Amino acid sequence: MDLRVFTEPQQGATYDTLLRVAKAAEDLHYGAFFRSDHYVHMGSVDGLPGPTDAWITLAGIARETSRIRLGTLMTAGTFRLPGVLAIQVAQVDQMSGGRVELGLGAGWYEAEHTAYGIPFPKEKFGRLEEQLAVVTGLWGTPVGERFTFDGTYYQLKDSPALPKPAQSKVPVLIGGHGARRTPALAARFADEFNIPFASVADTEQQFGRVRAALRRTMRKADELVYSNALVACVGRTDAEVRRRADAIGRDVDELKANGLAGSPAEVVERIARYQAVGSQRMYLQMLDLADLDHLDLIASEVAPQLD
Repeated sequence: MDLRVFTEPQQGATYDTLLRVAKAAEDLHYGAFFRSDHYVHMGSVDGLPGPTDAWITLAGIARETSRIRLGTLMTAGTFRLPGVLAIQVAQVDQMSGGRVELGLGAGWYEAEHTAYGIPFPKEKFGRLEEQLAVVTGLWGTPVGERFTFDGTYYQLKDSPALPKPAQSKVPVLIGGHGARRTPALAARFADEFNIPFASVADTEQQFGRVRAALRRTMRKADELVYSNALVACVGRTDAEVRRRADAIGRDVDELKANGLAGSPAEVVERIARYQAVGSQRMYLQMLDLADLDHLDLIASEVAPQLD
C-alpha cells in the first residue's frame, strides 16, 4: 500500500507551510505530496491568508525537493485552458526531474468561480473529456510533428505541441463517484483511478465499474492503479485522537466511520479493508498542516504494518 500526503490549502496555508509539509513527507518516505486545486475555503474556517495556486505551488516545491512525487487531486478543468495546462504541467515535470502526476477533474465549486470571475459552464463533463484529449494529445505528439484538435469546446490548429514533460508518460488521474461517464473516461485516459471519501462497499462497486469499462475498451484491468482519498486522524491514545479531531473541527466517531481515524492498529485494519477490495494507494487528507508529528506517527507506526 502506497501512502501519499494530500493537502487542502484553500482552508488556510501559505506556500511556506506547504513546502514544510512536502519536505517532511519526503523525509518520512511518503510516496507523494498532493494538493487540491481551489481558490475559496469551505466550511467555517476563514481561509487566511488566502489561496495559493496549485501549479505555482508545485513548481516551487519541485525545485526544493528531490525524490517525492507531486500532483493534484484534482486540477479543476474550469480554471485553465487545456493547451496552457499541458504547458504548465510539462514545465513543472521538467523542473522536478520527472516527478509530476496530473489529476484532472471537471471543477464543481461554483462559489470560487463567482469570487474570482472564472466562467462556470453548465456542461463541464464534455469539456473535461476534450481537455483530457487535448492535454494527452499534445504530450503524445512526437517532436517535430503538429497537433490539431477540432472539438465542440476547444479547437487547436497546427500546434507544435511543446514543451514535452521530462517523463515519457505523465501519469493521469481521474476520479469520482459517477456510475457511467466517469468509469468510461477513466478507461480512455487514466493511469490511476481515485475515489474520494467513499466507504469500502462503494469503493468496491466503483472499482468494478472501472474494470468493466476497461474491458470494453480492450485495456487490461490491472493497467490502472486504484486508489482512495480519506481524511486521516491518528493518535497513540484516545486523547491524542480526540485532540487531532478537535483541531480540524470533526467528531471522532464520524471520522472512524468515514475516514482513517483511531490508533495505528485501528487505522491499519481500516486500510486493509480497502486493500481487500482492490485499493493500492491511499491519499491521506491531512487537514492540520502544522501537525508534522501526525505525519511522523503514521510513517513510523502505520506504514511499516502495511503490505
